[in-house]
Amino acid sequence: MSESSQHPLEPLSAAEVAAAVQILRDTGHVTPTTRFVSVSLLEPAKHFIHAPADHPKPPREAFAVLFANGQNACYEAIVSITDGRLRTWQHIPGVQPTMTSDEQIECEQAVLASAEFRAALLRHCGTDDVNLVMVDIWSAGNYGAPEEGAMRLARPLCFLRSDPTENGYARPIEGLRPVVDLNLMQVIRIEEYGVWPLPPESCNYASDRVSPQRDDIRPLQILQPEGPSFAVVGNQVEWQRWKFVIGFSAREGLTLHHLRYLDGERERSILYRASLTEMVVPYGDPGPTQRRKNAFDVGEYGMGMCANSLTLGCDCLGFIRYFDAHLTTSRGEPYAVKNAVCMHEEDFGILWKHTDRRLDKPEVRRSRRLVISSVSTVENYEYGFFWYLYQDGNIQFEIKLTGILSLGALHPDESPVYGALVAPQLYAPNHQHFFNVRLDFDLDGPSNSVDQLDVVPEAIDDDNPFENGFYSKATRLLSERQARANLNLESARSWKIVNRSQLNHVGQPVGYRFLPGDNATPYASPSSSWRRRAGFVENHVWVTPYRQEERYAAGDYPNQSEGGDGLIRWTQQDRALDDQDIVFWYTFGHTHLPRPEDYPVMPAAYIGFLLKPAGFFRQNPANDLPPSAAAEKSSCCH
Repeated sequence: MSESSQHPLEPLSAAEVAAAVQILRDTGHVTPTTRFVSVSLLEPAKHFIHAPADHPKPPREAFAVLFANGQNACYEAIVSITDGRLRTWQHIPGVQPTMTSDEQIECEQAVLASAEFRAALLRHCGTDDVNLVMVDIWSAGNYGAPEEGAMRLARPLCFLRSDPTENGYARPIEGLRPVVDLNLMQVIRIEEYGVWPLPPESCNYASDRVSPQRDDIRPLQILQPEGPSFAVVGNQVEWQRWKFVIGFSAREGLTLHHLRYLDGERERSILYRASLTEMVVPYGDPGPTQRRKNAFDVGEYGMGMCANSLTLGCDCLGFIRYFDAHLTTSRGEPYAVKNAVCMHEEDFGILWKHTDRRLDKPEVRRSRRLVISSVSTVENYEYGFFWYLYQDGNIQFEIKLTGILSLGALHPDESPVYGALVAPQLYAPNHQHFFNVRLDFDLDGPSNSVDQLDVVPEAIDDDNPFENGFYSKATRLLSERQARANLNLESARSWKIVNRSQLNHVGQPVGYRFLPGDNATPYASPSSSWRRRAGFVENHVWVTPYRQEERYAAGDYPNQSEGGDGLIRWTQQDRALDDQDIVFWYTFGHTHLPRPEDYPVMPAAYIGFLLKPAGFFRQNPANDLPPSAAAEKSSCCH
């Protein structure tokens, strides 16, 4: 792809990542103990994107986060790839950036090499053979201990396999937690809380370990003999009147940019940027081994660094277009996640239908949606991120939660209070998953407003004689504090983003409605450590004026932070929102009370939201869809 055809918001190529790393090396700032935490596109200012096509392209720049283990110091850098120079270099004091994938591997090796760990293993499991031990890195959090503010720490969980290919999560070593200094990559102590016997049963899920397998499944084929309906240039996509750019970064993973819809001859903007900004998984077991378990999977682990290489026929079906992710190891070596993003079309049943009995002519149109997806594995858990675009203008985001539960061991005949027994002497603690998505709206331009919609019953009076009236009450959100809100089932609460300077054909501001799906509220105390760090869970909805630097709901560096950063801090300013370039933030949660059917691998749970045009189009934008091809003459598809 030529430079002239490259969209300014496309992610860095492998060559650009390598160039940025080399520029940083050439400055002399990179030492033997320096880790490259992330190197990603520094997105250009919005005016470059909204400029006419013949305007000069913005320079290609990279934003890098680095961490010097020898100094326990974090640095941010901006590199101009276009000019081949370092633009800025800044020390960020008192923070711990995302743990790198290299550190996860090295942490496990450090635990297995520890003589103190081997001695503890012998006490707990009757063996000091570490060859079958499995070590999952877990973030340390911040519970007020001086070391948590002064050192780069991890508190791994350990498991003991009975053979090298067994599902190791079936045999947790309860009561044993190493503490690792990630700067020195050494175990600094082993914390022991008692001895539990290993659960007696194995439980495997791999295809070569499960027998017998079903033999009654017949092939299901998805054919597109003329190819797909989408067109791709680089990371730019056109499909069914939609236009957008696929992005990817080490921290956020999959992102969507510059989302537009061709309405007749007019290209109309809807979203400037859509991304998962943070997530936290708090556990609800106060027992000594389990009580510190919580994970900020975006800010502490990096959702993009944990991305899978997707496989045709398994992760995606149909005519697939894959996109690779070009990242870097913590030592600055090229790291590519092949097929990190999958894009394909799906049949989605009936889009609309009506049968006029007088004409005996049914009209039906089938729905087709475009799927853009990515899947990340964060140690035991998998998260699938799915953006769906529909022919009627709908935009949906769905997260599929699967993988393996984080398990604990029990004494014989013990029943768990804070979880569920899934196998003899093996239990799964209760826990929650909270996600935050950032939607930078650009609805027919950057000047937007947000209305909170609540359905309310009409007063019982002479105008409502049958007492059946109800209506939608709109409350204009004028400032950040006012905009903080939670779901309300009684009022079917939703939100509408509007552009008051653009009126539709009935004289009302064009708009899109935000329709929440399933959700949850946190059960931990507001003063609990994880909740102080995850201030974004205090409300389901937040609205802020656009600021380029405000990207992550829990702040830039949640790892081992004391909390109070991100949305909870920014919105204290109570900035004006009406007719502004606004960002809509949504926090949504899943409360998981485990069950035996979630073991050994959890069937996918689904959670998400929907954006639906509400006065944005003149009429149903899918009214012009042609009838589906009938499978046989008697079919009624037209």
